[in-house]
Amino acid sequence: MARLLTLTLNPALDLSVSLERLEPGTVNRTHETHLTAAGKGVNVARVLAELGHDVTVSGFLGADNDGPFLRAFEAMGVEDAFLRVPGETRINAKLAEADGRITDINGPGAAIDEPAWQRLLDGLDTRIGDPRRRPDAVVIAGSLPPGVTPASLAELVTRLREADLPVWVDTSGAALDQAIAVRPTAVKPNEHELAAWAGNALDTAEARLAAALRLYAAGVEEAVVSAGAAGVLWVSRRGAWQAMPPRVSVASTVGAGDTLLAALLHGAVCGHPPDQALRLATALSAESVRHLGVGNLHADDFPQLQQQTRVRRLNDVDAGGALA
Repeated sequence: MARLLTLTLNPALDLSVSLERLEPGTVNRTHETHLTAAGKGVNVARVLAELGHDVTVSGFLGADNDGPFLRAFEAMGVEDAFLRVPGETRINAKLAEADGRITDINGPGAAIDEPAWQRLLDGLDTRIGDPRRRPDAVVIAGSLPPGVTPASLAELVTRLREADLPVWVDTSGAALDQAIAVRPTAVKPNEHELAAWAGNALDTAEARLAAALRLYAAGVEEAVVSAGAAGVLWVSRRGAWQAMPPRVSVASTVGAGDTLLAALLHGAVCGHPPDQALRLATALSAESVRHLGVGNLHADDFPQLQQQTRVRRLNDVDAGGALA
């Protein structure tokens, strides 16, 4: 298996609350409440570790409340390379209603100053230069904390790419735009994030495919687009592929995209055939929406979920992103 590094620059303690229906301005009773060490890169690491990879997690954690993360990393079996900064890691509230509606209340995160950012870069340089610790790929996932700009993220991606490392990015907004501009190995926007980058609505399968091809043409080697029940697109040198997930009851979509990215990276680094890689990733992502958290490989019906996931090749693609 591979040695993989995930960077979560703005992690969070996720307070996940399930309730029948949110009634603002009144007292609401919950069905379940969970406080979990999270952040997109941490979620990705959970899945990668479960898939058997040697995983290191890094980024920035508030020194005052890192206990839940320490316990989580020990349980996950990953190496903790997070830098501690003064203050507390933010707490994000995720309110999941019975009909599948999710309300996110997210904090901005701890402010990162220039010395802390430089410490992160220096630590990465040291790790990359050590053959025993150098990762086979890096995932940068999640939002940016105060003090880290989209330009800083682009410089980080460039730094890692110049060190000849595959870099998979999952972010949004201006950070996604600037990351794409410096050509990471892979990006995984959802259809709304991709539409913002493309500058037009992506409300049909044809429009999503055209935008994914544009992303590939922009120099992104692995363009992965998630669109919920409308499926997953994966455009790469392997061609353009589409997966349609099995029908499942949706409890929470939190963690589904992280599960998809991690499982698809697993398939890529292991050299699995594209249909096999995409089927596993899509089925595991579908499994995750049935509950809070990431996908469970050991679900009793996971083999059936994979069988019910439909994967097909759409077209070959050339280096310019046009149909061959």
